[in-house]
Amino acid sequence: MSGPALPWAAPVPPMAADSLLVFLLQVGVLLLTAILLGRLAARLGLPAIVGELTAGVLLGPSLFGWLAPSAAHWLLPSDPAQMHLLDAVGQVAVLLLVGLTGIEMDLAMIRRRGATAVRVSLAGLLVPLALGIGLGHPLARLLDIGSADRQMFAIFLGVAMCVSAIPVIAKTLMDMDLVHRDVGQLTLAAGMVDDAFGWLMLSVVSAMTLGGLTAGDLLHAVGSLLLVVCLAALLRGPVVRRALRLCRGSDERTVAVAAAMMLLAAAGTQALGLEAVLGAYLCGMLIGSSGEFDQVRTASLRMVVLAVLAPVFFATAGLRIDLRALREPAVLLAASAVLAVAIVGKFAGAYLGARLSRLSRWEALALGAGMNARGVIEVIVAMVGLRLGILDTRTYTIIVLVAVVTSVMAPPLLRMAMQRVDATEEETLRLNRTL
Repeated sequence: MSGPALPWAAPVPPMAADSLLVFLLQVGVLLLTAILLGRLAARLGLPAIVGELTAGVLLGPSLFGWLAPSAAHWLLPSDPAQMHLLDAVGQVAVLLLVGLTGIEMDLAMIRRRGATAVRVSLAGLLVPLALGIGLGHPLARLLDIGSADRQMFAIFLGVAMCVSAIPVIAKTLMDMDLVHRDVGQLTLAAGMVDDAFGWLMLSVVSAMTLGGLTAGDLLHAVGSLLLVVCLAALLRGPVVRRALRLCRGSDERTVAVAAAMMLLAAAGTQALGLEAVLGAYLCGMLIGSSGEFDQVRTASLRMVVLAVLAPVFFATAGLRIDLRALREPAVLLAASAVLAVAIVGKFAGAYLGARLSRLSRWEALALGAGMNARGVIEVIVAMVGLRLGILDTRTYTIIVLVAVVTSVMAPPLLRMAMQRVDATEEETLRLNRTL
């Protein structure tokens, strides 16, 4: 006599046919639109990322959702499960993109100029954080935010103003062939410090909103960050180097193992309550500095990530902005104020830190331009604020607008500044190692 069926005996049902169809159309339409607008941006002298972000804005509620609401709702439904499929593709893309960026980091140069990166990062954090908190209170009154919520809104706005977007910075530097330059390396190093601090502060704000911040919560967040750094230093030899040695003689296995390690490292930091990009970035740095990895082998992975996955990711980020909210005069005024403070604060902070480190004026401006890009990290911060109830639809749109505008303005400003910074012999050698 057979007993009852075990609960795990039945296979998981496959994805519904309708959901699969919508998903495939979403990826195909977003990728094609992003490629076309990316090529248009390139012809206009802009990096492809500008067109890729614009693709999402045009396909979102700002234009497509307004002109053809029924078609837009079918292609981009509000069903979270359907949109999460698209988000999953974007997350894999951003983790591999950040990991590839970490591989190209020159740790010797970072160790030698670490003090510069720290000064740039601290100034780039503190100035926009203070300006954002200061702007938050009058802005809350302008938008009629309840008096009980104004303090949390002001703190949250300060945190949103101080973050940078490593994925956007990395893609911009790759598009412009600036990753090997010292300014590019310093921008990435300072940006990662900014992001780590931003996620730590976001955890603090979340805890305060959900019922108070305890000393244990704060110690856990700081301890997790220190644990990740220590593990990264300890695992380079016994894990990363040994895994890559086992793949000698096969470029395909090397790329596959490197990608797997980056994704697992991202899962590790995510499990500790930190942002997944931190793990992928640190793992990429360990792979690149292991002495067992030839960067030429990343050519195939780099091509897939930059040509296919990254455009989908950036187009998805642009979907989350609704410019129609700016029709309200109060929202438009608030958006202008927040955008101005975000740009001035980040530029002023990074410029001050760079000049204190005795970098040239143009190098300081280039650092400010690079770190000013908020990108999808700002979008994620805005989504957290929306989930916690700190932001409403209007303030969410304002924060996402900052993400898009600062990401679009970074490339031309970077190009203008870097045209006046001569390449050093060390930078040329670094470039030759990646070719």
